[in-house]
Amino acid sequence: MVEEAEETMNKRKLSHAELHFVRITPATCWSFLRLYTQDGRIGDGEATLFRKENEQRSVAERLIPMALREASMEYPSEFAARHAPSDRIEASIISALDQALWNLHAQSMGQPLANLLGVQRERIPVYANINRRTVSRSPVDFASSAFAAVSEGHNAFKLAPFDEVSNEICSQGDGVKAMQAGLDRIAAVRETVGSEARLMVDCHWRFDEETAAVLNEAAAEYGVYWIETPLPEIEANIPALVRLRKQCNALGIRQAGLETSVGWVSLLPYCEAGAYDVVMPDVKYIGGLHELNKTVAGCRELDLRVSPHNPSGPICHAFSMHMSAALTAFDMLELQFDESPLFEELVSSTILPVHNGTTALLNENGLGVSLLPELLKQHADRPMQSWNA
Repeated sequence: MVEEAEETMNKRKLSHAELHFVRITPATCWSFLRLYTQDGRIGDGEATLFRKENEQRSVAERLIPMALREASMEYPSEFAARHAPSDRIEASIISALDQALWNLHAQSMGQPLANLLGVQRERIPVYANINRRTVSRSPVDFASSAFAAVSEGHNAFKLAPFDEVSNEICSQGDGVKAMQAGLDRIAAVRETVGSEARLMVDCHWRFDEETAAVLNEAAAEYGVYWIETPLPEIEANIPALVRLRKQCNALGIRQAGLETSVGWVSLLPYCEAGAYDVVMPDVKYIGGLHELNKTVAGCRELDLRVSPHNPSGPICHAFSMHMSAALTAFDMLELQFDESPLFEELVSSTILPVHNGTTALLNENGLGVSLLPELLKQHADRPMQSWNA
């Protein structure tokens, strides 16, 4: 019996790992980590971090051999908990390792991951991020993207319309003038989706407080559901964010942010101060499921909503779906809409469609999807890296 147990444990040990970079569009590259076990299981995780692929390769050379020695699919959170990342590049690799280990753990248990996390909802509210689909940036093109998303079952939408705005332009006093083109894009999308649809506006940290306050007044006229990341997220800006949130709330708008944060401790000053209504942890950067759980618990205590950031590839989407099925304090999940057909083509199973603004999990073990090796090779952006245990 002891020998059989040892043989089973050996089969479940990690055998090797691969890091893939896949070119999706001229502007987008997705990063995927694959962990293999001795008995042939494969656990996929996603590490996509835009324009940081070279840095990821360097960090992976240090962290992945360590994970192959230390990590265990029986205790998937232990590696990430022992190796807290120092920055978002490290966090992307550690988070991908954590995803892959949880994927393998759920497979070994013969369960969808959400079942192990504790299912709270059968269908998951999602919103369509139409920003990257809209390559040409006219109001008409944004409206066209919104119409396409409506046609695919969405009733909540997000755009990042302020291409012309920057911190420098705002500091020169020209921010209000620069944001007018963005307001035209918002107006076109609102007209397309109708007055009842949720509409979110992402500012990508481009504003200062004075210009953001003008934006809030304008956004209220369009019935915007939330304003996202108006200011650079540095602790010196927390008082301004608190003031802007109060203004938003008085106008019937929420304020959202913290998508790039690493670990609950980095979100805590903003959350305790009341800078946001909605917190947006990303499974690729938060530093592992244990940090995500801390974040959700902390937000629940502070009466904040959680809306996971999810604007990248199919593995992050699958993991975020399982996580969202189990989250408390949950608002809705981001879905990158129609950036590339590779979102569905890269994986083994069909990602279920959206109906009336919600979608469901595949009832399969682990994440329910896995990457297709031939397409990873066909669309490789640079050579795969691999490591043996």
